[in-house]
Amino acid sequence: MKVNDVVAAILKKEGVEWVSCFPSNALIEAVSEVGIRPIMFRHERGVVMSADGYSRMNTREQFGVAITQGHAGAENALGGIAQAYSDNIPILYLSGGPSMSAYSVKPNFSPAREYGSVSVSAEVIYQPDLVVDVMRRAFHALRNGRSGPAIVEIPDDVGEMDVPEGTFDLYVSPKRHKFVPQHSDIKEAVKILLGAAKPVIWSGKGVLMSQASEELRELAELTEIPVYCTMPGKSGFDQKHPLALGSGSAATSLQARTWIQDSDVLLAIGSSLTKTLYGQPIPDGKVIIQSVETVEDINKEYSVTVGLPGDAKLTLQALIDEVKSQIGNDGRKGQTDTADQIKELNEKWLSQWNEILTSDEKPINYYRVIHELENTLDKNNSIVTHDAGAPRDTIMPFYNPTLPNSYIGWGKSTHLGYGIPLMIGAKMASPNKFCLNFMGDGAFGMSGLDIETSVRAGVPITTIVLNNGGMATYPGKTRDTGAYPNALKTFGTTKVSGSYAKIAEGMGAVGITVTEPSDISKALKEAQQLNAKGKTVLIDIHVNLEPRRSIF
Repeated sequence: MKVNDVVAAILKKEGVEWVSCFPSNALIEAVSEVGIRPIMFRHERGVVMSADGYSRMNTREQFGVAITQGHAGAENALGGIAQAYSDNIPILYLSGGPSMSAYSVKPNFSPAREYGSVSVSAEVIYQPDLVVDVMRRAFHALRNGRSGPAIVEIPDDVGEMDVPEGTFDLYVSPKRHKFVPQHSDIKEAVKILLGAAKPVIWSGKGVLMSQASEELRELAELTEIPVYCTMPGKSGFDQKHPLALGSGSAATSLQARTWIQDSDVLLAIGSSLTKTLYGQPIPDGKVIIQSVETVEDINKEYSVTVGLPGDAKLTLQALIDEVKSQIGNDGRKGQTDTADQIKELNEKWLSQWNEILTSDEKPINYYRVIHELENTLDKNNSIVTHDAGAPRDTIMPFYNPTLPNSYIGWGKSTHLGYGIPLMIGAKMASPNKFCLNFMGDGAFGMSGLDIETSVRAGVPITTIVLNNGGMATYPGKTRDTGAYPNALKTFGTTKVSGSYAKIAEGMGAVGITVTEPSDISKALKEAQQLNAKGKTVLIDIHVNLEPRRSIF
């Protein structure tokens, strides 16, 4: 066996069924020979992004695997790797690299050397007898400790070298090691929570990764503490639940903003509490209890009164048991008016937005599109994601997923165009779900050719393109000028154009153009039917330059 053959055999042993890839790398052929399906994308960034999407739909037992060549291929992969790292998503990136004889010769590029700052593990297989050790450490890193990309670089010449007989037999799959906080810290955390005047639960991506949504619901109901979901944590808690505050990027609901601002105690579950422009700020002066797997994240950005390092599911179970121990098995069910307060704030907030959400104005406004998504999709059988920029900040407060992983929130790094390959990866993880990406025309320009990947690979997704003929459409001085009024007026800088439905048709997908608000729901229903028949769909919706945001 050669090094590449051993790597392929290890992937097979780890249960990998498919890999995303871009040529040229001999490992692509090696994985195909052991029955692993390689899906070729149109750009290396999309390769990594699709692996990211697959990982987000799974626990830390299964991962997306991405393969590219070294040199330019590895350089192009940076955007996807950086985004996965910023959101703590475990992916395995297998890259080629310079031959050993030229490894230290400038300007040869080594991804393991250069991407160490955006990965949790980065190693080079310098010689054939190291292959098992390096792969074992990579899978251990994927399953344990801080979650993020693991990079294995295979120099071009090493990949084709023979390994000693019996090398593969030495590989033992690393297990995931879960742990719980100290009982004394659990007791203190519960005492503080139960003594709080206005506590709030801040639910992060770790709740989804540890499959802890049921435990989160039980704790919330037992204590009648409301739950706010971060953008990566969106869908970790049923957004229709009476104790749901919603979710947010920089934009959020009135009830979420109110509780985050006014709460005296904040319990963060499965969250690094990393400060970001794409999330809600936590005011100073709160008592913070933080549960996160990576102990280095405790006290990183905020002063934490009680740290609860450990698996989110196990931690929630311990908190539930301690609540019952302190105040009984029924907790505080029915003893507070929290749900009524949330309902009142929600009604007040929506009363300011209902006219916009149901508007018949033309060009169509973003919120009418979101309103139709909210009321048309079968949420139990759908997965939705946003793209960066305006689509993210408009959909985040108003789309309400009900099941875990029925919405994929992402974006501490916010790479435009992430949504298309992300959804292909999600569809590979959940082939029976309707998978929809909500993006702008600027984002389409970054990854639109992977519509053809969806068609070719037989992985049907639906993409909504908000076609307003403009880039950088963040709120500006007026509704029609966007962020750069002089550049637009003098040079037309932010104007773009295109018939994206026709572009999609040229790649073998079905293109649908929508110009009337009343046709949005019909187009969504048609897309669901076409996806079920194996057809990829792009809905080109002609919209305005929407400046309104639910920002406080």
